[in-house]
Amino acid sequence: MIPSYANFGGKIHGGILLSLMDKVAYAAASKHAGTYCVTVSVDGVNFMQPVEVGELVSLLASVNYVGRTSLLVGIKVTAEDVRTGLMKHTNTSYFTMVAKDEGGQPTKVPGLELETRDDVRRFQEAIKRRQFQQQYREQFDNARTSLAIDDQMGLLDGERCRIAYHSS
Repeated sequence: MIPSYANFGGKIHGGILLSLMDKVAYAAASKHAGTYCVTVSVDGVNFMQPVEVGELVSLLASVNYVGRTSLLVGIKVTAEDVRTGLMKHTNTSYFTMVAKDEGGQPTKVPGLELETRDDVRRFQEAIKRRQFQQQYREQFDNARTSLAIDDQMGLLDGERCRIAYHSS
């Protein structure tokens, strides 16, 4: 990675890595779908270790799951110190992509051939990931809908905030 990609702390900026991951997810999804794909969500952007200026970064993409028009692409990022040969796993993320036709409408994607036990595991994990995301959305929507601000002031106890408005 080059010095112009560094943040103020001297490490490679997370946004640079996220942009690279998005491009790789697009390439993997489009290759599988045989058509243009767009990113609709990014899940689990985990920055586990920093990438240093001068390290060689590799991105590995895998289409882990396909729905009717969507694909879940897992991205693993590794960085290598070219002087020592030390490799480290720096990032993992999951991109949900949707295939588009020439008119910009979602279009059906081919099924996924699971060639290895790891492929099966990744597909199963993706199903679980989708289920957990749906449960989270439903639970959070219910919690937000039923949230009575004045009745929930106890949630703020011990938090680093101060109420700066006066209720009428």
